[in-house]
Amino acid sequence: MSRVGWLDASSGASGDMVLGALLGAGVPLDVLSSAVDAVSPEPVTLSVEVVARNGFAATRCSVAVTDSSTARDWAAIRDLLAGSSLEAPVRDLALAIFSRLAEAEAEVHGVDVELVHFHEVGALDSIADIVAAAAGFVHLALDSITCSAIALGGGTVATSHGRLGVPAPAVAVLLRGIPSYGGPIERELTTPTGAAILAVLADGFGPQPAMAIEEVGVGAGGADPDGHANVLRLLVGEGLRSPRGVSASSTTGAGGGQALVIEANIDDLDPRLWPEVIAALLAAGASDAWLTPILMKKGRPAHTLHVLVGADAAETVRHEIFRQTSTIGVREQTFDKHALDRSFTAVDVDGQRIAVKLAHLHGELLNVQPEYDDVAAAARALGRPAKDVLAEAAALARSSTS
Repeated sequence: MSRVGWLDASSGASGDMVLGALLGAGVPLDVLSSAVDAVSPEPVTLSVEVVARNGFAATRCSVAVTDSSTARDWAAIRDLLAGSSLEAPVRDLALAIFSRLAEAEAEVHGVDVELVHFHEVGALDSIADIVAAAAGFVHLALDSITCSAIALGGGTVATSHGRLGVPAPAVAVLLRGIPSYGGPIERELTTPTGAAILAVLADGFGPQPAMAIEEVGVGAGGADPDGHANVLRLLVGEGLRSPRGVSASSTTGAGGGQALVIEANIDDLDPRLWPEVIAALLAAGASDAWLTPILMKKGRPAHTLHVLVGADAAETVRHEIFRQTSTIGVREQTFDKHALDRSFTAVDVDGQRIAVKLAHLHGELLNVQPEYDDVAAAARALGRPAKDVLAEAAALARSSTS
């Protein structure tokens, strides 16, 4: 059996809520504090208390920092993390989260990612939130993490650029392709830090998978609005097979199990729509989707749509197939699935950051795959062939992990 986690983000997410949920789920405070001490250039203190949020008990993790006027851009934060004494899995996860933030901020402000100044995100407390969150989830050693659709809140939020509508621009970019919704109250519920942590950590999005719950962590946000429990829940336990015989915990992450394949033959959909259809299915929780050209009765050209999905997201994905395509029926099969353990790192090619996915089997590195969007962007910026940048990024990743 695998160990799985489910994050209930129906009240949004922030850095302190993530840390409180981790502590409530049994992660020792020393695990978080030691990681922060290993990277922070100035004193940072984590403190824990049990609080009430709309009448429910929750764990509140507060981050206390000294006053600092030090400006920190992405390069400075990256150097802090790379030069720290953090263990490699924690460092790589923290780098991946901050990298996601940097890319979102760069897009929002229309600047090169290397020139991003994080403002609120780059403050010491956010560095602490991200590093401690990375340490906490590495400590839990979960085989897969599923997250609910993410509540964003409403109204406006104060930022260094004035008051902005919720979701804040960076949050909207960070959650592109991820299920989210406005409300249920008129205040910011998901911060950029919280959005980045969930976007990087979650292997899939949907309802709670079939699991035997062992730990329940309830992380409190800073506010306690009337009529609303401002908390993020983390459920940790043993993954189970659903009554239909489909593994609900290991279809979108590393490990093994069973996966559901939903198929439909479609001959009357404008082919220009297929890219959007596939993107919508992936956003709904499918772990993969693809097309096969076929020839149907009366010689009609058509496509078979194949969608790979876990049991926890099957209902949502099935609904999306009917909503996005012209099919009036689907068929389903269950297959065994075997996936390598995954981790992430990043390399620098002539000043251009490229994320890299690593695949392991029993600790042995088998595959190194740079993210092609990063490769293409770097190739354009450097005026180099994409194939050369791809090869160099892969070589750098292999050498840095050997």
